[in-house]
Amino acid sequence: MRSLPKRVLVVRDSSPADPGRDGLYSPAELYDVTPYADSLDSRAYAWAIEEHSPESLLSRALHDEGVDQALGRWCADRDLVGVMGGHAALRGSEVYVAAARLGRLLGRGHTVATGGGPGAMEAANLGASLAGADEDALDRALAVLAEVPTFRPSIDDWVASAWRAKALVTDPAASLGVPTWHYGHEPPNLFATAIAKYFRNAQREAILLQVCDAGIVFLPGAGGTVQEVFQDACENYYAAEDKVAPMVLVGARYWTETLPAWPLLEALARGRAMERHVHLVDSVEEAAALVGEGD
Repeated sequence: MRSLPKRVLVVRDSSPADPGRDGLYSPAELYDVTPYADSLDSRAYAWAIEEHSPESLLSRALHDEGVDQALGRWCADRDLVGVMGGHAALRGSEVYVAAARLGRLLGRGHTVATGGGPGAMEAANLGASLAGADEDALDRALAVLAEVPTFRPSIDDWVASAWRAKALVTDPAASLGVPTWHYGHEPPNLFATAIAKYFRNAQREAILLQVCDAGIVFLPGAGGTVQEVFQDACENYYAAEDKVAPMVLVGARYWTETLPAWPLLEALARGRAMERHVHLVDSVEEAAALVGEGD
């Protein structure tokens, strides 16, 4: 039987994101030019939507593998705690301010990791960057950001205000953002000092939960946050006791009434090694204390 000729895939240069990338991104790389529509971040998102050839799929896989390897090196000597929460939290809102204060508290003893997007994720990365600063520094940054509450309708205005707030942070503590071009309509925040941006969301979700070996704090969120709660719960459900990481849900009413994930999580944990590692609290201070204790 004659063998069919093998098809050789050539990675074309049309991808705005280098398929040979071997490092994480900085905010300045993703927001390399203005307006945002011309930036690397925006061009990569547009390319991901438009290009579906085998060559482009290979390019994305190679890019994500390079980011994956770089992330492993970056995390190697760090103790990471995750903060998960909704992208819709408006700057200046109570939820946003609480997420920022949580990031600042956690950043004093850990490296904070988030999904890298706007809302609660941005707030946590902001707070973490100011872990070594005084309370007034965070208040000043929050006031600047509150002038542009959301990235809609203008991402450019949202980014410009973030650069102004970022200028107030003279020596930011390291923190991580792990966004994806799958949700490219949500721009990445500028306060993570290292950004592992992936094309493939499934890979990104798994990696984000995996690197948070010191535990995860879940703030109120919607579909994505609920997915992360139970994806993390699944990992802990099957883990040996010495491998279970704390899970802390913030907002008793939210997680028992608005989106009642807590009753199911509590039932799932019952009798398992993870049972004493899942918590429901009402304040970010309680959450930070639980993660800080490593319980």
